[in-house]
Amino acid sequence: MQDKLGRKLTDLRISVTDRCNFRCRYCMPEELYGEAYEFLKRDQVLSFEEIVRLTKIFIKLGINKVRLTGGEPLVRKNIEELISSISRLDKNIDLAMTTNGYLLDKFANILFSSGLRRLTISLDSLDNDIFQKMSGKKFSVEDILKGISSAKEAGFKNIKINSVIKKGVNDKGIIDLVDYCKQEGHILRFIEYMDVGTLNSWNRKSVVDSKEITEIISEKYSIHPIKKNYSSEVADRYQFDDGEGELGFISSVSNPFCMSCTRSRITADGKFVTCLFSNKGLDLKRYLRSKATDEDILNLISDNWLVRDDQYSLDRSLGKDKVKDKIEMFQLGG
Repeated sequence: MQDKLGRKLTDLRISVTDRCNFRCRYCMPEELYGEAYEFLKRDQVLSFEEIVRLTKIFIKLGINKVRLTGGEPLVRKNIEELISSISRLDKNIDLAMTTNGYLLDKFANILFSSGLRRLTISLDSLDNDIFQKMSGKKFSVEDILKGISSAKEAGFKNIKINSVIKKGVNDKGIIDLVDYCKQEGHILRFIEYMDVGTLNSWNRKSVVDSKEITEIISEKYSIHPIKKNYSSEVADRYQFDDGEGELGFISSVSNPFCMSCTRSRITADGKFVTCLFSNKGLDLKRYLRSKATDEDILNLISDNWLVRDDQYSLDRSLGKDKVKDKIEMFQLGG
């Protein structure tokens, strides 16, 4: 199944909660999402049964990758039960999770034993002061590193570390992150600071382009580009010349990859969203909780994908950004 621009539907990202224990500046800053902020109530969030039902429908439509996101997915109670249910749907489904890693030390073993095989951890700095500034909380970066070590010991391989780089904030720590991931055998991916949502005070001047990052890394390490794992992979892959370690660069601002995007998203409250920078979504929860059959819902999803023509990042680069009041990142999982 292809959209209007010939892009297939192969990836499904599911936000299992809008809640998070961090308050990252580029996602949900503390002054806007403090103690008084009202998150979704329990009955507004999709149940595990509803998520599994939707995943089965998406598998029928051709998806082969499922990623659980948030908010922070590990704050969702009994998340391992959802992982077990999805992993049993189809042994060929690539099931992954993106987490901030703070609770990973506690959950690593049970996540692996439940069927999860791929992990991506967000880590923007190894400097504790900068880490706390970016995460918006007084947690120690050592807790994240301990969680990553626990995941490795539990059996997770090729762990990915995602770092959002902001100019003048954490750009001085790029080499520290490279050193750490190279030594530990993790895949480090640098993400250009993006204008997801409308409340993160995004400014193009705060973006450190992937080209700049590769130049910084090249001052210490010799690296070279390598082939992508698959055509719709968002990261440009690089390898160290000594053969030990891999880097990735996600360049949504400086080099948009809209034309190869195969991702779909389900928000925590059940909206089907076809672009990370969208301002709307199809309310599937309403149909899940009505008398709609799986076939009815499948047709709704299919009809929406077939008319999809999203290319926000490309439009932004061409000065054609007209999307207002975008869905916030913590609601659709990045």
